Amino acid sequence: MNPADKLKDWTQKSRQFYSDVRSEMKKVSWPGRQEVVGTTIVVVVAVFFFGLYLGLVDYLLSLGLDRVLRYFTSTGGA
Repeated sequence: MNPADKLKDWTQKSRQFYSDVRSEMKKVSWPGRQEVVGTTIVVVVAVFFFGLYLGLVDYLLSLGLDRVLRYFTSTGGA
């Protein structure tokens, strides 16, 4: 296959690909503005909730570990 045929074949494949993409994009069901805003609010609230929850758990575990380490350090190891 010579370079001109390869280029022609590539051009035809590219056109077919973009034609297929356009056809598939017409079938996509896009969400409305209200749905996007609603799901965005749910995501933001969930991120803050889990952030606060994990921050609290981290803080409590660090307090507990700090007490355990201070206990064993002040008693000489046992």
